[in-house]
Amino acid sequence: MTSVIELYEQLSSAPDDKTRARLIAEAFEQMEQRYPEVTDLATGAALRETELRLQKEIEQLRGEVKKDIEQLRGDMQKDIEQLRGDMQKDIEQLRGDVQKDIEKLRGEVKKDVAEVRGDIAQSKIETIKWTVAWTGGLLLAQATLILGGLRYLLG
Repeated sequence: MTSVIELYEQLSSAPDDKTRARLIAEAFEQMEQRYPEVTDLATGAALRETELRLQKEIEQLRGEVKKDIEQLRGDMQKDIEQLRGDMQKDIEQLRGDVQKDIEKLRGEVKKDVAEVRGDIAQSKIETIKWTVAWTGGLLLAQATLILGGLRYLLG
């Protein structure tokens, strides 16, 4: 049915009451399909009530989200502090290990320096012995020559 006038014309020309009733029923069916039931339509009061209920739920969610954010922030702060403490312990342990390594190297260097000093002192002694021995032998040779020359001259 496209218009009320068409419905009127069909009802007027209908041969019996049964046909008229069917035409009226079809018209109501088309009207129900075209327009929803009044109970499904929202009124201004119902919309306002729904809006207030939704605003209340939104505020509750905001509060819960804010609470969750604060809790997460606190948990993260604890984790950060724990990591800082762990890092500080690791740094102190590394410092101790490095200090031990340095002390060990110092001991090895001192030992090596002592050995080198001992080697130098030994070399000095050997050089002095060699020099004395060589010089002493030379003096002995000179003394022998001088005595031999004196014996020759005096003799």
